[in-house]
Amino acid sequence: MDQMDQKLLRQREAKCIQENPPGCTARCPVHVDVKGIVEAVGKKEYAKGFALFTRMVPFPGIISRICDQPCQQACKRAEIDETIFIRGLEQICVDQVQNTHNVASPPTKNKTAAIVGAGLSGLTAAFELGRKGYKVEVFEASDRLGGLIWDYQESRLPRQWIQKDFSVLAKLPVEIHYNTKITSLDHLIDQFDAVYVGTGFQQNWDREFSFTRNAEGELELDLLTLATEREKVFAGGGIRRFSKQYSPISSLADGKMAAISIDRLFQNASLSANREHEGPFTTSLYTNTDGIQPEPMVQAADPVNGYTEEEAAREADRCLLCECLECVKVCEYLAHYRSYPKRYVREIYNNLSIVMGIHRANKMINSCSLCGLCAEVCPGNLDMGEICLEARRTMVDKGKMPLSTHDFALRDMRFSNSELCALDKNQPGFTASQYVFFPGCQLSASSPNTVKQAYVYLTEKLAGGVGLMLGCCGAPAIWAGQEALFQETMRTLETSWHSLGEPQIIAACPACCKIIADNLPELPVKSVWEVMDQIGLPDRAEALSGLSPLAIHDSCTARYKADVQNSVRNLAGKLGCQVEELPLNRDNTTCCSYGGLMFHANREVAEKVIRRRVSESESDYLTYCIMCRDNFAGQGKRTHHLLDLIFAKDNDRKAGQKGPGYSQRQENRERLKNSLLQDVWGETVEERPLDAAIIVPEQVRPVLEERMILDDDIRKVIAYAESSGNKLKDMDSDRYIAYHQIASVTYWVEYFPENDTFIVQNAYSHRITITD
Repeated sequence: MDQMDQKLLRQREAKCIQENPPGCTARCPVHVDVKGIVEAVGKKEYAKGFALFTRMVPFPGIISRICDQPCQQACKRAEIDETIFIRGLEQICVDQVQNTHNVASPPTKNKTAAIVGAGLSGLTAAFELGRKGYKVEVFEASDRLGGLIWDYQESRLPRQWIQKDFSVLAKLPVEIHYNTKITSLDHLIDQFDAVYVGTGFQQNWDREFSFTRNAEGELELDLLTLATEREKVFAGGGIRRFSKQYSPISSLADGKMAAISIDRLFQNASLSANREHEGPFTTSLYTNTDGIQPEPMVQAADPVNGYTEEEAAREADRCLLCECLECVKVCEYLAHYRSYPKRYVREIYNNLSIVMGIHRANKMINSCSLCGLCAEVCPGNLDMGEICLEARRTMVDKGKMPLSTHDFALRDMRFSNSELCALDKNQPGFTASQYVFFPGCQLSASSPNTVKQAYVYLTEKLAGGVGLMLGCCGAPAIWAGQEALFQETMRTLETSWHSLGEPQIIAACPACCKIIADNLPELPVKSVWEVMDQIGLPDRAEALSGLSPLAIHDSCTARYKADVQNSVRNLAGKLGCQVEELPLNRDNTTCCSYGGLMFHANREVAEKVIRRRVSESESDYLTYCIMCRDNFAGQGKRTHHLLDLIFAKDNDRKAGQKGPGYSQRQENRERLKNSLLQDVWGETVEERPLDAAIIVPEQVRPVLEERMILDDDIRKVIAYAESSGNKLKDMDSDRYIAYHQIASVTYWVEYFPENDTFIVQNAYSHRITITD
């Protein structure tokens, strides 16, 4: 994909529902930030809660006492026990602050509006229009403001709050006409630029105002804008709800909605554009309630005066503070950057659009393991791996991919596919193969003897010839966004497959299985686990009944591969293993940090991923990907690879042992090829001469591993320095320092000669070119 356009961006952003409001806020007709208020109450930050409440509610003292709480209908807590007493938490914010809506006197505008009816609906419309600077006149048939709110007992709604809340209108260009009954709208239409009818329901007013109702008794008007059939006239509140129970918050919402329509009318703007979510709606926010314990609603000891601070805090603590974050909960990568996918997607797109300047999101883009767990758990199926991979490809195409990020992994891949390590041969005595064993580059690097044993076993069990292919499937290239290099690798692999007679591929690595199946669908591929489950274990495989329970870690590249997952468990059972399932397993499994080259791009996140996974059970782990085994064992977790259990006589041989270092891994691949050629095919192989004989002291080895510096690279630097004389000598220590550029990397080595070898003291590398 060449360009990540804005349309696709919005489509992907929309899949992330984290920013959608909680059900309570969505169901509230004026969309009060209930979650924010609850959080504020829990921290006793009542002024903050009051500010959030009055952002949407102009009369806080009244509404916090008589609101009919439609928000409770959507409270997720109801799935467990009782809803949150939201009104009670709003009330304590109002009572603690003891203030009215803070509003400044605005500049006056030249448009005027008439409001018929001084109930909550009419006064809300007056407030909203007045604070925009429009001159408003309110016509009330009685001698007081508030309409039906006076029907509430004083114990429920103290009268001082009515006076206090409505006093805010005196700060605005709002004029009240008491004892003024309007029987016709004609003179108001002539005198004012807009009219809002916010009266309660009275049958004769329909006739006097020339309004009509439908068969259900509802006033006929535009429910999105509250516009009536009469020009410039809007209506809401009780007058439009025939025989329905009085709803204070719905009446207030009508007033706000009408004020928006009138303001747009005055500005000659569309009355209906972008108003789909005004009023109550159903949110698409998903909140997982699994594992939440029941806890009944906190009852106030004094129902008249409401919650005490302690009671309010306990009730606030019951709130689930609804959010999704399902992906963030299970992914250390997403959690590391302290946000959520919708924001990450936007950041990635912005990063790709930078022409000049620093691409600050590069590291985030390259840190994803591309494992697909986020899409599996996301209600909207948003796959951050898909987006990150596309971004990597775009960065490579634009020449913006940092060389340092994937350099080592790509060089290692090339080494695996070089003449030193790669191999494709038919079984001795066969000119074509019915099957071919493809162990993958990492199993060959970590456990070469197991590869030899597995190959011999397959040749004994399968008829028709079992060929062997050594090399890398191209995973590092595709993960690095290097599409051209990956396609070149695919062509080489396909050519080898054809040369062996187009056999059934038996892959030992789940990543190889997936990559071949996804990118070369004409090549038949099965996992070695499925094949072994079908043909049986080697006769020499030992029962492991004495082994402690093993927790199975499923490879992330085996996600959705039920046959592979089942075969692994079947084989473990045949070995006599007791199997334990980890919390995230099978299709919900996590990555070990190898996927997507995460460990190369962001070691901090990779180590978090590993630590989290290995802490999920005290049992030894069982893996069927060698990199999962090596990564877990590298953190001290006793971990078995299934092939080691099948072929090793000493069952603990590798359980707690770290995998080989980077240099040893490359040597293992090279020696595996040579060993197979000699032992299986009877060929004579000469070992290649080394550039220089070196000794790496034990205390230096971890430094080289940390910096991903190979022994071969050090040999090349020293050989170049010794032959060219380009080296510096520290006269105090008699040590030499030399540098040499290999591919895109410049290596520095500190060493000294001893007899016919060179003792390495230190080494480091960077991605620059040194000019003489």
